[in-house]
Amino acid sequence: MSAAVTILGAGAWGTALAIHLSLNSTASPRVTLYARDPAQAQALHASRINARYLPDARLPDAVIVTHDLASAAGSELLLAATPVAALAELQTALPAQCRAPLFWMSKGFIAAAELPAGYGLAHQYLASRWPAPVGVVSGPSFAQEVARGLPTALSVASTDARAASEVADLLRGETLRAYESDDLPGVETGGAIKNVLAIAAGASDGLGFGHNARAALITRGLAETGRLLVALGGRRETLMGLAGLGDLVLTCTGDLSRNRRVGIALAQGLALDAILRQLGHVAEGVEAARAAHALARHYAIDMPIADVVYRVLYEGLPLRVAVADLLRREPKAEM
Repeated sequence: MSAAVTILGAGAWGTALAIHLSLNSTASPRVTLYARDPAQAQALHASRINARYLPDARLPDAVIVTHDLASAAGSELLLAATPVAALAELQTALPAQCRAPLFWMSKGFIAAAELPAGYGLAHQYLASRWPAPVGVVSGPSFAQEVARGLPTALSVASTDARAASEVADLLRGETLRAYESDDLPGVETGGAIKNVLAIAAGASDGLGFGHNARAALITRGLAETGRLLVALGGRRETLMGLAGLGDLVLTCTGDLSRNRRVGIALAQGLALDAILRQLGHVAEGVEAARAAHALARHYAIDMPIADVVYRVLYEGLPLRVAVADLLRREPKAEM
């Protein structure tokens, strides 16, 4: 596929992806890792260790580290590994000479006044503003495990089928499977809402509600994700794949999940601001809960789990009251 790939963002995911592409991709691309902070770029170049975000993995010597965004102009593929909230700013900051496909690893919603309810999927905002195909790489994938070369499977979707195929080919290696999807809205929605549901699952576990409750949250959460997914133009069957059920199970059960850890900390009585400071990383589900609340109201969709997560995070609803509210809902047919 691409001979030159620039990864935009030197957090845990960007670093893990650079390691994977340099060591394990069958395409053997030339990889550049862009860090916005010059000091971080200099330290990473010298030590080959991302001390803050991925301290247990070494960056291969072949990976070029830079803080000069102009270097992206010569790339044949741009892979954004920033929080979703930074995608719009990143797109406008990229050099005008950039004409390469732009894919992102982010999972969440973009906030913009021109989008329905003020929020939307990243491709809804970026596709018309970028001169080449855009797309997303999603699925059940902790950065630490990808960096270690542990088996992982991902889903790749794009506004252009050929671009999705080429990016999937690039990502494939001995320990990584990449599958193409033609449902970009579905893949993005699954990745965004699973972070909100992971906060709920973490809170449930933190309150000691057990495995039954967590399984119920995952299952019913998948159902309400499907309602929003359809409203945003996706297909329900996508939820049975890696970007739906796969990512949801991982994020709701895996101890490496930042959003799950937010829920656990909330159950311990910690304030949200303190939790996020201690976390040291972005937990996309916190802002995604706000977006899901707005979108559910805009499309008149019933999303009870996402709604109580929003109320806990932003309206001060006590967790145990939130659980009671869910249990008091009027029974109805499951399907």
